[in-house]
Amino acid sequence: MNRFRSLAIGTMLMLALTVVAQQAATKSAAPEKLALTGDQQTKIKPILQELHDAMLKAVQDESMSREERLGKVRASREKADKKIREILNDDQKKKLDQLEQEPHSGLHGN
Repeated sequence: MNRFRSLAIGTMLMLALTVVAQQAATKSAAPEKLALTGDQQTKIKPILQELHDAMLKAVQDESMSREERLGKVRASREKADKKIREILNDDQKKKLDQLEQEPHSGLHGN
């Protein structure tokens, strides 16, 4: 039974990582869509790296429940989003809002 539970949790975490990776891939096109300056890209890159590292750490931490892991990932994403928005101008923030509302075609098989 424990093996089945571990397999189910592992599968869910891999699915969550896939979703996050696809969202990150979508955001990697963001410099073009948001018209980021070189300075903005330089400032945002370490924020995204920190987010990536925090998410990997949370997903690999087997001492937490699935819900705790997902909560930690969500908190890391919100923290990164807040930091990134501090770097963006008002037009870029509006565009980011629009991008975040768009369906992710890779997630829906389109």
